[in-house]
Amino acid sequence: MSKNLGHKARKRFGQNFLQDQGVIRRIIRGVCPRPSDHMVEIGPGLGALTEEILDEAGALDAIELDRDLLPILRAKFFSYGDNFRIHEADAMKFDFSSLQHNDQPLRIVGNLPYNISTQLIFHLLQHTTCVQDMHFMLQKEVVDRLASKPGAKLYGRLGIMAQYYCEVEPLFIVPPEAFDPVPKVESAIVRLTPYKQKPHVASCLSTLENVVKTSFSMRRKTLRNNLKKMIDAEQLEALGINPTRRPETLSLPEFICIADFLASSHQTNTDT
Repeated sequence: MSKNLGHKARKRFGQNFLQDQGVIRRIIRGVCPRPSDHMVEIGPGLGALTEEILDEAGALDAIELDRDLLPILRAKFFSYGDNFRIHEADAMKFDFSSLQHNDQPLRIVGNLPYNISTQLIFHLLQHTTCVQDMHFMLQKEVVDRLASKPGAKLYGRLGIMAQYYCEVEPLFIVPPEAFDPVPKVESAIVRLTPYKQKPHVASCLSTLENVVKTSFSMRRKTLRNNLKKMIDAEQLEALGINPTRRPETLSLPEFICIADFLASSHQTNTDT
């Protein structure tokens, strides 16, 4: 109990506290925080990473939902004064752009709770215009999904939309023993770097998101079946896409091709 400063990890917050100093140092080397950086940490927990980041960068904004951790963190980092700013908030609802000052991009890090990591990443993708990069500890399967390519078993909505916004780079695997309590799965560190200029751009982002989500609504079915309420087989063929293909075989540019066709069709219908 003492190594966790008297705080018992809470299952409802998905808490698994990182305690392996070798892993912590390796993460810091990967992130490479500098004094000029605006660092943001999601879910600092007991401050294992926080301490190392503050020593390198000198200042940090922390987002923490568990109010029982707030006095522990404030006491631990009291000596940093205004350079340690803690926000009691739910990261899933937090407006990260509100932290940006003078157009300086944010560098976000976090050991994300497994139970909300996918939804949280989708939320963070909406803030990429103010983000320089993001380094996250995630369940290894989630990292594999983020980095997966067409045809892979784990390729799907999360990977496609993450790769639309960011370059995705898995860094290294973290064993369960690095945490307290010990999780039942392997973890991994991933770096997400938002593109300054996206290699593929959809004309209507909401249409692309809808096409991708609908395509994977029933993974084992064909595009013809999953997208039948949006586009018919003949129209898919006219775009050079075989309607009998399964969604996991399509590349990001192919999804954008479908979305752009639907967006332009909708605009044409609106204009007439």
